[in-house]
Amino acid sequence: MLDGEPLGVVEMIPREGFYDYRAKYQKGETEYRAPAELPAEMAGIIRELSQRAFQALGCRGGARVDLRLHPERGPFVLEVNTIPGMTELSLLPKSAAVMGIGFEELVERMLRSAENT
Repeated sequence: MLDGEPLGVVEMIPREGFYDYRAKYQKGETEYRAPAELPAEMAGIIRELSQRAFQALGCRGGARVDLRLHPERGPFVLEVNTIPGMTELSLLPKSAAVMGIGFEELVERMLRSAENT
């Protein structure tokens, strides 16, 4: 999420087992699909659900909304992270890149949003 608008959907696929500490922080342990390989309708549902969670919590600026996609019940929100990581392995920059927003622009927009609060 950036300034109340949903960004791209990113899918994380750990090389082995679960998406644990190692999968998250060790380069090469997780495959990131950005954009996620989902039908357009499902990606739209996920983006809308993310936006609703962001708005319901009164968030501003940049945030990462983590979801799970249940094969029968569909997507559900796990958490809204208002202090997302900003490293080369972090998901918010990957999500922004899907929408054509580079790292510098992402940071600038987050800072502008903070100035306006």
